[in-house]
Amino acid sequence: MTEKALRLGTRRSKLAMAQSGQVADAVSQVTGRPVELVEITTYGDTSREHLAQIGGTGVFVAALRDALLRGEVDFAVHSLKDLPTAQHEGLVVAAIPEREDPRDVAVARDARKLTDLPRGARIGTGAPRRMAQLNAYARTHGMEIETVPIRGNVDTRIGYVRSGELDAVVLAAAGLNRVGRIDEVTDFLSVDTVLPAPGQGALAIECAADDAALVAALAELDDPFTRAAVTAERSLLAALEAGCSAPVGALADLLADGQIVKEMRLRGVVGTTDGSTLVQLSTTGPVPETHEAALALGRELATEMLAQGAAGLMGERAQ
Repeated sequence: MTEKALRLGTRRSKLAMAQSGQVADAVSQVTGRPVELVEITTYGDTSREHLAQIGGTGVFVAALRDALLRGEVDFAVHSLKDLPTAQHEGLVVAAIPEREDPRDVAVARDARKLTDLPRGARIGTGAPRRMAQLNAYARTHGMEIETVPIRGNVDTRIGYVRSGELDAVVLAAAGLNRVGRIDEVTDFLSVDTVLPAPGQGALAIECAADDAALVAALAELDDPFTRAAVTAERSLLAALEAGCSAPVGALADLLADGQIVKEMRLRGVVGTTDGSTLVQLSTTGPVPETHEAALALGRELATEMLAQGAAGLMGERAQ
């Protein structure tokens, strides 16, 4: 007799379905059980308001978590950058698979790079974090740009460029990779230009904390380096008391000497959306061996950033 299929809760967007499909295949391999996708509509998908107004990216997560807690699905896949930093009672992130490319990318008209955009170029993005850093970059490099707030899926956003409404849009490389549209990118933005969102490019696989067998099976998909890196990034975000929609960028990466990984570097940035003021700092330490050590790395950098005036740059603090 074949075992009952595992039910994977997913948002309905093309990107969510693509990444959930990839996880479903991997889970099926490690458990030997079929996995079926259960589509769930979240408030973040149906609302047309800007994310910052409706409570940040946690609005994409709540409906999936409710379905998990009610037992309607066995596990769920989230984009890690959408996950609120506070641990949810009764649920556990059983796996954080190896991270995709964490960078932001530009899709611009006439195949232009960011530095080739015409004077006064209109660049679309839904993230205050990207606006702050793009505007700061433009100020220091003598460019004139206008950042335009946009929402919508990948098709909608790239459509603004194709129709000539915008000169460029900035998106996450990982998302375009997962929906098979990475060839439309005209510029990969260096993390020195735009630091990604904490956890960008990584997925979180979440299930009920009391389902020990499923927690153990999903844990086989966990990548310890990715987990350490995103834990440090999200710890920084939490210690700044910033929500997912705050203008905070963070990236932890491994510094290797030849083949041997020696240290982890954590970089953080927070700024005003007009780019006039940025606090940008980094810290380097041993690769965290424990969850607590990764949390400490993030808290340490946040403390330094707050001492440099980061709190005053984030608009209203997350509640």
